[in-house]
Amino acid sequence: MARQKKPHDSFRWFDPSPEVIRLVVMMYVRYPLSLRNVEDLLFERGIDICHETVRLWWNRFGPMFAAEIRRKRVHRMRQFTHWRWHLDEVYVKINGQMRYLWRAVDHEGEVLESYVTERRDKAATLKFIKKAMKRHGRPKAIVTDKLRSYAAVLKEIGAADLQEAGRHLNNRAENSHLPFRRRERAMQRFRRMKTLQKFTSVHASVHNHFAQERHLISRDLYRERRSAALADWRAVMG
Repeated sequence: MARQKKPHDSFRWFDPSPEVIRLVVMMYVRYPLSLRNVEDLLFERGIDICHETVRLWWNRFGPMFAAEIRRKRVHRMRQFTHWRWHLDEVYVKINGQMRYLWRAVDHEGEVLESYVTERRDKAATLKFIKKAMKRHGRPKAIVTDKLRSYAAVLKEIGAADLQEAGRHLNNRAENSHLPFRRRERAMQRFRRMKTLQKFTSVHASVHNHFAQERHLISRDLYRERRSAALADWRAVMG
């Protein structure tokens, strides 16, 4: 019988403590910093690592942390994500070629799904919507822009009555692209679709975890929620 892998086994071959690795991954994914920016900020804290180590750690541990956050969050948030979805796609240039980043956002700005495709056609739209519904269930309303493939796909899956399309109705999804665009500039764009898909998935989970809607709550409540989010992050992977 195979031995069950424990959470701390993931850190066993790394000299720095898990706390340092979590800090590095959080700084690089959450904030619009380059690899060398993270290296310099850590050096001021007395942590001397190479920028390539930052790259290694986010590539290795970022998806693991994101999966753990998403697993807990999907179970807790599933009852709230059924209300209204906002779907949108944005251009991303990879090696001079245009690719498409699709994003599903709920009514509160929670990023539900990020998906990268080569084309913006009916097949890509269908795969994206099915993937989102498989994980989060069926919403009560779906807000989109006027891309024809949305209407065709929703009609095919029997959800045409859920669609809402208008000029300003989809601002929630449009705004969800802004944090990613800031990170894209700091990273000087992407070179492979696989890397783009990997980073957007990790970035969405980390952004959801730390987003507190500070403009809607009191300062005391914001500090309380921010401390809770940091405590949960430090407990990721045991």
